[in-house]
Amino acid sequence: MKTFTGVLSYLCGFVLLAVLFSLLGDILWLGLKNLDWAYLTEAPRAAGRKGGVLPVVVSTLWITGISVLFVFPVGLATAIYLSDFYSQKESIFKRSVRKWVEVLSGVPSIVFGLFGNALFCVALGMGFSILSGGLTLACMALPLFVHSVEHGIREVPRKYLKSSRALGLSDLTCLWKVILPLSAPSILTGLVLSLGRALAETAALIFTSGYVDRMPESVFDSGRALSVHIYDLAMNVPGGDTNAYKSAFLLISLILLVNIVFSLLLGVWTRQARS
Repeated sequence: MKTFTGVLSYLCGFVLLAVLFSLLGDILWLGLKNLDWAYLTEAPRAAGRKGGVLPVVVSTLWITGISVLFVFPVGLATAIYLSDFYSQKESIFKRSVRKWVEVLSGVPSIVFGLFGNALFCVALGMGFSILSGGLTLACMALPLFVHSVEHGIREVPRKYLKSSRALGLSDLTCLWKVILPLSAPSILTGLVLSLGRALAETAALIFTSGYVDRMPESVFDSGRALSVHIYDLAMNVPGGDTNAYKSAFLLISLILLVNIVFSLLLGVWTRQARS
């Protein structure tokens, strides 16, 4: 029985790796071989069939940056509150917040797009803009980040808090100097997963940040993200398949770069916490 289970596990793992490498191999082969420097530094022309993706990449980075600036402080504060760090008393409000975070994590992206359009674009008067898109993606990424950070903080033994109080340290000092550094893997993991979802999102951005592929001058300008650009080239632009593959390669490279950067930050943060 153990032998059968082991073989089945290896088989499932092999199938998953085969699917992954097939997908990535296709994008790498068709995207990388046609990629050149001009594609990275020029603006799109002829509906994206010609030219490059510089304004698209800039819009993507702006949208992602706005999303992180909102998700990190709000999500971290929410996770600290839900993690019972200050009080293990389970109030009705705390149970309600936790339940709504769980509900939001299962809401389809198209619903977030309609919500972002109604709230940010129409009600708050932001229109189709990078700011509207970034805030909408932040609402999408928030539940995943809160869930990850909450569990990370819960894993830290409460003896650290009790020891800090016995030494006369404030709870805020303990949180900043002890609890959060020990929770760094969960915090950065949640941030990476949230960023990955934000970078790859399409439906929500169509309704909030828009399709405009020119260079944005401010966060109130409309901007096209890489995921939207890939969708448009593949579905709406005849002859856009080649550039769609090149844009897909850039998107995967950007996600990989984010993972590498945060892995390095995690190593630095972990070493500081141990010292």
